[in-house]
Amino acid sequence: MTGMVRNASFFAIILLAIGGVVGYLVYLLIKALKKYIKSEPARKEKAENAKTLGEVIKKYRVECKMTQEFVAETLGVSRQAVSKCDTGISDPSTTNLMALAKLFGVTVEDMLKEVK
Repeated sequence: MTGMVRNASFFAIILLAIGGVVGYLVYLLIKALKKYIKSEPARKEKAENAKTLGEVIKKYRVECKMTQEFVAETLGVSRQAVSKCDTGISDPSTTNLMALAKLFGVTVEDMLKEVK
């Protein structure tokens, strides 16, 4: 009988320990979720400000009131190649990036500074 009591006491201690660990894990999870929820405005702002190279190229093309066809003809590439750059499917070669910067009247460095 004392062996059963001893086993029951042992299991009770184990259950309390597990309960404490689970409780602490729940506390840490809630703390992390609160921090994540509070950081939502910062995450939204970062996402809004993040631009791909394609978005930067499209911005300059639209600001200069140039069509994809005009840019394609000027660079000697297809309109589909310009479209792929605009959408971020592909990036222009270094030579074409330099030609785009010259066409838009900006430096390559200025364009790349906007890429996040």
